[in-house]
Amino acid sequence: MVHVASYAVMGLIVAALASLATNYLPWALPFEISTDAIDSLLTIIATSMLTITTFSLGALTSAYSSATSNGTARATGLLTEDEIVQSSLATFVGSFLFSIVGLIALKVSFYGPQGRALLFIVTLVVIAMIVVALLRLINQLTKLGRVADTISRIENTAKEAMENRLQYPFLGGKSLPDVAHQARRGLPVRASTVGYVQFITIKLLADICEQESLQIDVLVLPGSFVYEDSLLAHIHSQGDVLPEGIEHLVHNAFEFGPNRSFDQDPRFGLIALTEVALRALSPAVNDPGTAIDVIGRQTRLLSYWGEAWAEAEKKEPEYPNVSVLPLIYEDMYEDAFNLIARDGAAQIDVMSRLLKSLTALTRIGPMASRRAAQHQLDLAYERSLEALSTEAEKGRLKSIYKRAIEDAAA
Repeated sequence: MVHVASYAVMGLIVAALASLATNYLPWALPFEISTDAIDSLLTIIATSMLTITTFSLGALTSAYSSATSNGTARATGLLTEDEIVQSSLATFVGSFLFSIVGLIALKVSFYGPQGRALLFIVTLVVIAMIVVALLRLINQLTKLGRVADTISRIENTAKEAMENRLQYPFLGGKSLPDVAHQARRGLPVRASTVGYVQFITIKLLADICEQESLQIDVLVLPGSFVYEDSLLAHIHSQGDVLPEGIEHLVHNAFEFGPNRSFDQDPRFGLIALTEVALRALSPAVNDPGTAIDVIGRQTRLLSYWGEAWAEAEKKEPEYPNVSVLPLIYEDMYEDAFNLIARDGAAQIDVMSRLLKSLTALTRIGPMASRRAAQHQLDLAYERSLEALSTEAEKGRLKSIYKRAIEDAAA
């Protein structure tokens, strides 16, 4: 929106400067640019930009539909946020506005040779920007909506969410183990709506704690689905009386919505990748190669997360008065592999890759991460052993699992 408005403002500025150019640039130009020449260029821009914008929107709609049908609906938001697409569309619409402003100024104002030259030069610059934007958009449209591109976007977004969480492992607060929040009881803060927790502003909670000498235990994480009576937090005071209306202030730190958000929710990226694999494993698509690709990406993400999370948990909290539940390895591994093992149990190529990936994860990272990987490995093996139809495939699976057990023992 800002990009589009800047073109319109540029058109007004150029129109104003062009009308004053004769007074401030009195020297004669070696050539003269006619009004008809500029009028023709601006008219071409005005008429073509609407057509190009309409075509681009149609192509984008098709790409979004393809991403939803072949990947997952959770990836559509990532496509609509594409910077190249947004910048290109803004350039097209903004150029249209610039040309309209220029045509109006050309019709109602008197320009000398210098003014027409200035308007002509700026128009050529706008045309060059349109060409660059069009080429970038065409290149992007060749990839947008393809399964490989969709998977890469989800993986990159999940990696970014993990990096953000590792920087602030408890959203800036300190760890609140399950045992601690079950033992401590304070003033409850409950949700007032049904939906997903999308964002928690920990700094706001920390400011409340500092001003009122409180301790706050956050009992939900971004990505949690809450109901109108769900517990969000417990407030603890050093005194017997809590400030009036404190529950409302704490409640304001939680943002809710109908959908999950990637920003503070590393698990959502793993879930979205899993959904792509499940779509690929469905009978309608029958694309085990995509499922195998997803398994590799899940393994890469969890390899990065395992050791890094163990180190991040040791960081000093930025807001020690706010306690937040940790992310659990078991949940992360279940999000990444459990449903793939369920739907791909009868496909030996998929299960071979899954067991090999989980075997690798049992050898790296802290012990809690290894145990979570081993648990998913055992579940996947049991499911596949029941689902495979031939003894040869079962023998192959047993061989892979046997090596995994030997590696774990070593």
